Amino acid sequence: MDLYSSFIHNCQKLEAAKISLRQKAKMKFIVLAVTVGLALLLGVHAMPANRLSCYRKTLKDRNCHNLPEGVTDLTKIDVNVQDHFWDGKGCEMICYCNFSELLCCPKDIFFGPKISFVIPCNNR
Repeated sequence: MDLYSSFIHNCQKLEAAKISLRQKAKMKFIVLAVTVGLALLLGVHAMPANRLSCYRKTLKDRNCHNLPEGVTDLTKIDVNVQDHFWDGKGCEMICYCNFSELLCCPKDIFFGPKISFVIPCNNR
C-alpha cells in the first residue's frame, strides 16, 4: 500500500469515527431530552390542580377570644388545642388565631402529614 492509499484509508476511518461519535452524541441528547420531558410531564400530573393554599383573614374586632362567634364559618377544633379552628364545613383547612388575624392553611401544611390525620374532626 503506497503512502497516498494509506492516507486516504486513514481519512476514511477518521470520517467514519466522526460520524459514529456524532450519532452517539445525538442519541444521548435524544435520550436526555426524552427523560427530562417525561420527568416534567409526570411531575406536572403528580401535583393536584386544585391544591389548597394558605391565606389570611383579618378580624374586625382584633380579638381571638370572641371566635367563632365573630366568624360564622369557623368551628373550634378541640378545647385542648387553643386558638385553632376548622375553616368551612370540611376538615381540610385549619385556622390559627394570631392577634388580629387568622392564618388558614391545609391541615397537612399546618401540622404535617404524620400528625394531621389524628386531629379530631367534627363535620357539622
